Amino acid sequence: MFDVIIAGGGPTGMMLAGELRLQGARVLVLEKNAEPAPHVRALGIHVRSIEVMDQRGLLDRFLEHGRKYPLGGFFAGITKPAPENLDTTHPYVLGIVQTVTDRLLEEHAAGSGAEIRRGRELTGLSQDDHGVTAELADGTRLRARYLVGCDGGRSTVRKLLGIGFSGEPASKETLVGEMEATADPETVAGIVAEIRKTELFFAAGRLENGLFRVIVPAASVAEDRTVPPTLEDFARQLRAYAGTDFGIHSPRWLSRFTDATRLADRYRDGRVLLAGDAAHVHPPLGGQGLNLGVQDAFNLGWKLAAQIAGWAPDGLLDSYGTERRPVAAEVLNNTRAQGVLMSNEPGPRAVRRLMAELMDFEEVNRYLIEKIIATGVRYDLGGEHELVGRRMRDAELKPGRLYELMRDGRGLLLDRTGLLSVAGWESRVGHVVDDRLDVPAALLRPDGHVAWVGDDQEDLLGHLPRWFGAAAA
Repeated sequence: MFDVIIAGGGPTGMMLAGELRLQGARVLVLEKNAEPAPHVRALGIHVRSIEVMDQRGLLDRFLEHGRKYPLGGFFAGITKPAPENLDTTHPYVLGIVQTVTDRLLEEHAAGSGAEIRRGRELTGLSQDDHGVTAELADGTRLRARYLVGCDGGRSTVRKLLGIGFSGEPASKETLVGEMEATADPETVAGIVAEIRKTELFFAAGRLENGLFRVIVPAASVAEDRTVPPTLEDFARQLRAYAGTDFGIHSPRWLSRFTDATRLADRYRDGRVLLAGDAAHVHPPLGGQGLNLGVQDAFNLGWKLAAQIAGWAPDGLLDSYGTERRPVAAEVLNNTRAQGVLMSNEPGPRAVRRLMAELMDFEEVNRYLIEKIIATGVRYDLGGEHELVGRRMRDAELKPGRLYELMRDGRGLLLDRTGLLSVAGWESRVGHVVDDRLDVPAALLRPDGHVAWVGDDQEDLLGHLPRWFGAAAA
């Protein structure tokens, strides 16, 4: 009997496994692929995900394998410098290929004690008042108290639950892959620069491994998108747009993405939950997909662990969907907008020029960048103070950095007054007194979001049970 079975061993599933293990839950990850995926889909992680890695002590490993790039130019590919004084101590994009991200998160999950079984495909499930039974393709049946579907946009878990996936189907398709090419990289770069003046869904460039990553609009939307495109599909479209196929050959992997945009109607069905692409799909504009899934896991992990441990207050687990589904809806909305702005039709190009002018205003530029990097996320927690619902940036405190102090997975009371107490909740909430804080006191949840700001002990006692359950006897 596991506490949680996670279906899907991608970045969302592995991040969730690590979060649950931090709280002591017994976790099993089922991944249908026998080996890690060799192809590179995501090319980096944004600010909020970088902060998440820092809050869990993982960032140094990511920095060893990645490269920092300056922020700016992400919204619909409109090139603008980042506004000054962004609300973060990590004002950069970390370039790191998804194969490495996947490996680091899997090592973290395994190192924390999660059990990982590859080559195990979930094909059925049922649930009762006490748990979930997972049925595997080989006939194995497993039991857990909860199950989380992190199994991608074609989620088996979501389909088995009958959860609707509302949104728009694909209307256009883009080919993406890695392959060798005989053309000179500088020649390719010159041709690509000229084409991208009007066609922003076109790209081709040499990667560090010597292969070329090619992105080119497809001729049409494939009827069966589970079947990968062929090398000839790429060559034909390259010739149509560039007048040459660059001598492409020996593909490493070939795939496609579409502009399909869908959101699960709900994130929970009894003891089964959805996270990552199983809950939302959208075009990869702005590079938000992997980040959105990792942040889903960061929100869900401590709440599900609290439910398992028995101290979760009423509604805590449901707050996962209440908080994260609107965030996904906003991402779907901004990727739709970016897709329109990247069209080469006259109307959208005119709107794009206007948007580029508006982004010269720092407030507009900041607003749009914060959408992409997710530092602008604010959960509706009901407080009047502007910090309530937002994540708190890292800060130097007397005992050490804020994010270092949160690595044990507990909440944290930051207290400038020195007069407050978390007595009865010490195992779930730390307490730091520091006279350099900008507010009298702030209560942080384990995910770093501010749940309360104030200076009154009675008021604090009204908020602690909402997020951390009843006080210990």
